[in-house]
Amino acid sequence: MNQISPMAFVHPDAQLGDNNIIGPFCYIDRNTVLGDNNVLQNGVTINYGARIGNNNEFFVGASIAAKPQDLKFKGEDSLCQIGDFNSIRENVNISRGTASKGTTIIGNHCLLMEGVHVAHDCVLGNNLIIGNSTKFAGEVVVDDNAIISASVLAHQFCRVGGYVMIQGGCRFSMDVPPYIIAGKEPTHYCGINLIGLRRRGFTAEQISLIHNAYRLLYTGTLAEGIARVRAELPSTPETEYIVSFAESSQRGILR
Repeated sequence: MNQISPMAFVHPDAQLGDNNIIGPFCYIDRNTVLGDNNVLQNGVTINYGARIGNNNEFFVGASIAAKPQDLKFKGEDSLCQIGDFNSIRENVNISRGTASKGTTIIGNHCLLMEGVHVAHDCVLGNNLIIGNSTKFAGEVVVDDNAIISASVLAHQFCRVGGYVMIQGGCRFSMDVPPYIIAGKEPTHYCGINLIGLRRRGFTAEQISLIHNAYRLLYTGTLAEGIARVRAELPSTPETEYIVSFAESSQRGILR
C-alpha cells in the first residue's frame, strides 16, 4: 500500500507501484510511472514523461523529467528514465529527452548530490557519484563507476569514461577517457585514478597495464598513440576500452 500525503497531488493517470511514500506538497503529473518502494520527500515534482524504477529516494525540491531547456524542443513526447536504488538529493533537476534521442537516462545505484542538473538526452550509467552543483549540458554520456566532484561543468555531447575521478570546479569540452584523474585549469590528464581502481578491485597487473596504455597513448599524435598501444600491449578489456574510447571520440580526449 502506498503512503500518500493528503497535501500531495497525484494525477489520476499516473501509474504507481506498491509501498511508495509520497510526502506533502509533492506533485506527480500524468504520463508518469513510479515503481515500488520509492520515497519522495516533501516538495518533489515528478513531471510528464517520468519512468522511475524501484527503491529510489528523492529529496526536497527535486524535479524529475522537467521540460528541456532547449529552444529546439517543440513539445514532442519524450521520457526521463531512472533506474533503481538511486539517491537524488535536494534541488536536483533532471530534464526529459528531446527529438534528438527521446530519453534522458539515469542508471542504478547513483548518488546525485544537491543542485545537480542533468540536461536533455543525457545518459548516466551505474554506480556514479555526482557532486554538488555539477551541471551536465545536453547529451552528455557518463560511463559506469565515475566520480565527478562538485561544481563541474560538462559541455554538451561530451563523454566521461568509467572509473574516472574529476576534481571539483573543472570545466571541460573534450571527452574524459576512462580510469584517469582529470583536474587543474585548463582541465587535463593528471594520472590514472590509482586509489579508485584499487578500491574497485583492480589488480596491480591491471593497473600497471592501464598506466602503460596511457604512457603510450599520449606519445605523439592520438593516432600514433593508439597504434602503439595496439602494437606493444596485450589486448585486455582495459586496453580495449581505452583504445575504443579514444577511437570513437567525436570531441577529442583530454591530454
